[in-house]
Amino acid sequence: MYIALEQPTGAHLLTPDDAEVAVPVTLRYTSDDPLAVHLVFPAWISLDDEEVTWTFARSLLEEGLAGPAGLGTVRLRPHGPSHTVVELHTPDGTAAVRFETTALHRFLTRSYEVTEPGGEPVQPALDRGVASLFGAA
Repeated sequence: MYIALEQPTGAHLLTPDDAEVAVPVTLRYTSDDPLAVHLVFPAWISLDDEEVTWTFARSLLEEGLAGPAGLGTVRLRPHGPSHTVVELHTPDGTAAVRFETTALHRFLTRSYEVTEPGGEPVQPALDRGVASLFGAA
């Protein structure tokens, strides 16, 4: 049975000049991609005026809520006692987005109600990964 979990939440884009821009973000988790979480940003925030989705490991979200995590294009770190920053790295630069940690915890907990940690079926994700390596995705 397919289950989709969405949680709209507010966030703040941190700018290089220490200003903040409020931005609505939708946190998404689906049972057909149980190892991943998705951050969905509205079209107006992108340069090409299209909705932008960043996808990364659910385990990275869990790790980043406890301390600095990630080495690649998505990195998380605590930002004071009540916030978490998600850094999104591209060849063109980095965007830092600040979330309330409680909102991310609530989302993660809700995702565990859909698929328990460690209970994710690995074979479908492995099959998709192998197929994409060979251009068959």
